[in-house]
Amino acid sequence: MWAYNEEHIDELSAYVGARLRERGGVHSTRAMFARLPAWIKRSDNRSEVLTGLETLRELAGRTAAADRSDAAHGRGDRPREHRSLYFRGGPYES
Repeated sequence: MWAYNEEHIDELSAYVGARLRERGGVHSTRAMFARLPAWIKRSDNRSEVLTGLETLRELAGRTAAADRSDAAHGRGDRPREHRSLYFRGGPYES
């Protein structure tokens, strides 16, 4: 599972945890619910999905460098170099 941010987790938790899902109303995130996989929407999976969302919420709170895994520090936290597909001076320049 994944979420964009804590607000996204809140919206997903409210939707999955609802015993009765009513239609209608204007809400900016309603379109995402129609696109969710069926296994997330099934009531049989409600407790497991809510547990997964709580795990994501806990992980979202870990922003300190000390909380990150060693894999996150593999490059010394320096930004990656991004190369363009079209670069000058290369073998494909005309």
